[in-house]
Order: sequence, then structure tokens, then C-alpha cells
Amino acid sequence: MPDSEKQQLLRALHEGRVALGEPLVGLDEGLAVLKPAAGGWSILECMEHMVHSEQYLLSRLRIATRIAQPQQNPTREARIAARAADRTRPIDAPPVVHPYGRFTTLAEALAAFDSTRDEVMHYLESFSDDLRCWVTDHPLIPGPVTCYETLGMMAAHPKRHAQQIIAIREAVEKESSPGRSALRIDS
Repeated sequence: MPDSEKQQLLRALHEGRVALGEPLVGLDEGLAVLKPAAGGWSILECMEHMVHSEQYLLSRLRIATRIAQPQQNPTREARIAARAADRTRPIDAPPVVHPYGRFTTLAEALAAFDSTRDEVMHYLESFSDDLRCWVTDHPLIPGPVTCYETLGMMAAHPKRHAQQIIAIREAVEKESSPGRSALRIDS
């Protein structure tokens, strides 16, 4: 795999982390645990999902197996990354990455995400073979997935949830304005 592709993946992983952090700036911890009246996860639960997802996918990278010929399909790679970032098409998260109340603060959840993202970056930086010659599995994609595709998905996934966090934040800020009482507290 050319070094330019590795650098591109490293940049994309960094950009995904930046995108995830932007909607959290200045967010009150009290709002982070509120769920929109319409239902769904709180921002803290969304962040916990991100931590579980990152840790799960890193575990899949670590158990990948080498195949003889690289599986390079630029169209599929782009489609996987685009789907990971796109909130217009709902995707039910597999139970293995559902939140269960592991964190009590956003700072705690973000630190856990950052720690795992650092491990992902180190994995990629120290990887010396062709990522397309290594395959693993993913609970939402049938058949083998290359490590290149997995890393592309991991880079894009935070962008999807940054959009979700923005939507949750807007809803709970609006719902918590004076005179409103439709909020649900995260339990």
C-alpha cells in the first residue's frame, strides 16, 4: 500500500475525531444526559456508542487474517465510508456497540474515545503490509471486509454521529427552554 494512502487514512481518522468533538464544545453535562422527547439516545449515550464502536472495530483489525491477493475495490471502499458518514439512511447499531451507562460525563467518554483512537492511529502508523491483504468481519457487512475498508469506516463514523449529536443538542436545548417539560432524563 502506498504511503500516500496511509497518510490519507491518518488524515481522515484525525478529521473524524475533530468532527466528533466540534458539537461537544461548550455543551453542558446536564444537557448531555437528556434524551429528546421524540426518543433516541442522549448525547452521552451517543458518545458511549462511539467508544464501543471504536473499540470493537479495533478488535476486529487486531484479529484480521492475511489473504494472498489484495482485495482492492475503490467503489466499494468509497461506498462503505460514505454510508458510515451518512445520517440520511438509518442504520441500527448492533447490540455489541449499544450504550449501557458506562460513562457519567462527556469528558470521560471523550477521553475513552481518544485513547482508543490513539491506538487505532498507532495500529495504522506501524502497519507495514498492504491493508487490502488483511480481512476481518463486520456485523453489518456480509462477507470479509478489508482492514483498509474498516479503517475508512472508522474514519467516517464519527462524522455520522457528530450530525446526530447536533440534532440531539438542538432538540434538548429547545425542549429545555422555559415553559417546556417534555424532556426525558437518561436512566
